[in-house]
Amino acid sequence: MRVLVCPQEFKGSLTAAEAAGAIARGIRRALPGTEVREAPMADGGPGTVAIVSAAAGGTPVVGPARGPLGEPIEASYALLPDGLAVIEAAATAGLVLTPEHRRDPAQASTFGVGEQMRDALRRGAHRIIVGVGGTGTNDGGAGAGQALGCRLLDDAGDGLPPGGIALAKLARIDGGDIEPLLRAAEVRVAVDVTNRLLGPEGATAVYGPQKGVTPDLVPRLEAALGCWAERCRRDLGVEITEIAGGGAGGGLAAGLVAVAGATIERGAELVGKTIGLREQIEAAELVVTGEGRLDAQTASGKTVAHVAALARASGRPCLVVAGNIDVVPADIADAEAASPPSLGLEASVARAAELVEAAAERLLRRYVGGAER
Repeated sequence: MRVLVCPQEFKGSLTAAEAAGAIARGIRRALPGTEVREAPMADGGPGTVAIVSAAAGGTPVVGPARGPLGEPIEASYALLPDGLAVIEAAATAGLVLTPEHRRDPAQASTFGVGEQMRDALRRGAHRIIVGVGGTGTNDGGAGAGQALGCRLLDDAGDGLPPGGIALAKLARIDGGDIEPLLRAAEVRVAVDVTNRLLGPEGATAVYGPQKGVTPDLVPRLEAALGCWAERCRRDLGVEITEIAGGGAGGGLAAGLVAVAGATIERGAELVGKTIGLREQIEAAELVVTGEGRLDAQTASGKTVAHVAALARASGRPCLVVAGNIDVVPADIADAEAASPPSLGLEASVARAAELVEAAAERLLRRYVGGAER
């Protein structure tokens, strides 16, 4: 039997590559001699650069950039031989880059994302993929715009400081100095959500709290992003409030549409196309994917849902190993939870690889046993 293993990361415990390795070991224990191919997946969040780079022969580019609060950091992205650059916003604007006690979502900026985009363009990239998952920012992508040459000015004509809250004083966007290489470049934003920029389902209301946005700060940041959207409409001629997925990355997705002419795409689909996932599924007889939690959100564009849809279209059964299982989507033939209910979170994380391997073994034994009856 030919089995393709293509999980995403198990957030907080295993990278996609580590999860793929654990699942593959479990499969080989259940079915010795099975041909197992590993194709770790991502949906635009952490791990996207490594996965695409490994699959397509990318070269890491490491250089200085600004972190979320303006601190100097070293960050990397991937440059592929065909002129494609793959950038993770989390590398320069990630939530994990700032210790919890120092997080300040009102001041945090995506400036470093724009710096990496500009560097990639000047190194010859003419296509850019930006994965916006895992950010600790809520600036609507204004910081990335500033790094790409946008001047954000207040009533006095002075430049605004970084951060989403400063956008409340935005009087005018001067786009005259936007990086000229952007005009000939294709920018695609990889997202795993459909939230718009503003409103009760928008970037601030839904994702702000997990980044440290307090209840009293929510309406202020919402108003500031509203001001940013209005100025983008008036000064850049781009409407960004009604774009599905525009709220991803604290609104970074919407900002890149306005400043860089970007298109927004489902991250799992975009990564899948880049690594040839459909072709790999068609070459297999069975597909096994996985994620940290299988729940109602899985069906809304997450990696597992995309893998399962491709498997169904190719007539291949799809199995899932997950840390925890709430709901099993219809496209999934069977699923197995790795974490026993009696085991606490800390212990589950510490033993993640072992638990995922054991779950994969149980799942494959059950699946093959059922197929033989």
